Amino acid sequence: MQPRIPRQQVGEQTVGPRHDNDARLSAELAAVVSGARRRALRDGDRQIDTAHLLHSLLEYDTGARTVFGDGPEIARLLGYLVQRSIGYGLRWQGSVEDSGAVPVVTEAEGLSPLAAGAMEYAHERAAARGGDPALGVDLLAAIVADPGARAVEVLDRAGIDAHEVLSRIEDTLTGTDRPDSWDTSRH
Repeated sequence: MQPRIPRQQVGEQTVGPRHDNDARLSAELAAVVSGARRRALRDGDRQIDTAHLLHSLLEYDTGARTVFGDGPEIARLLGYLVQRSIGYGLRWQGSVEDSGAVPVVTEAEGLSPLAAGAMEYAHERAAARGGDPALGVDLLAAIVADPGARAVEVLDRAGIDAHEVLSRIEDTLTGTDRPDSWDTSRH
């Protein structure tokens, strides 16, 4: 039986352009994108999806991890993300993550349409703050804003409400110079 996704040769082991070198990303978020790329390659996925980004956010970005706290919620979430890597995510292999809720971004090869849209939305949030590089919480807000995202499915399986996560993100940003133009319900 042949694998559903052909194995990449040694010289082909990159998933699209290197978005982690984007100057609009903070150092932490660049590490997140690199981690998501490695996870996608290790899982045999052709594209980085929002669940890869969520897993890497929890692994590499302290600000995003803080949104979930230290209790049983984060443990359940990490447990489902690990299960995705070893099994239940196999049904996603070979398919493109696209809920149809956001326009397809074709220039961001290597990212699913939803992940590419989330990256752009994270940049928009950062620009609304004054042009600072996008942060992990910007990307977290973007990937949980679309109910069709794989990251939202993982949150649901862990018993975590995506709308509550968005509220927590805004709560963590309270007290900063946050423009009213940020709209986390945009997607």
